[in-house]
Amino acid sequence: MKYIKQCLIILVISLVGEALNYLLPLPIPASIYGMVLLFAGLMTGLIKLEAVKETGTFLIEIMPVMFIPAGVGLITSWGTLKAMLVPVSIITVITILTVMCVTGRVSQAIIRKSKEKENE
Repeated sequence: MKYIKQCLIILVISLVGEALNYLLPLPIPASIYGMVLLFAGLMTGLIKLEAVKETGTFLIEIMPVMFIPAGVGLITSWGTLKAMLVPVSIITVITILTVMCVTGRVSQAIIRKSKEKENE
């Protein structure tokens, strides 16, 4: 019963994200709205971590399975993608490197700020 409750909390937040996506004329996916709402709820204490922890862990564990349909879609679209393979590959490599660099810099800044707070 606990897992059903946790899943329902996540689904309701996702539904609210879908509603925001429908109502707001911004080019932001509904899933992003839902994640931001869940994050805000967890940070403010409106949603307790224990209320979604096990289901969230389960969803993270099965996440690789969720990429199978996307991979199959790429395979079936190979004829269309073949002509764009080099530009898409270059863009992918540049994007991956950029994300890695930005993530590393942000992580370092957060660690530095945490150490500064500890030293005060």
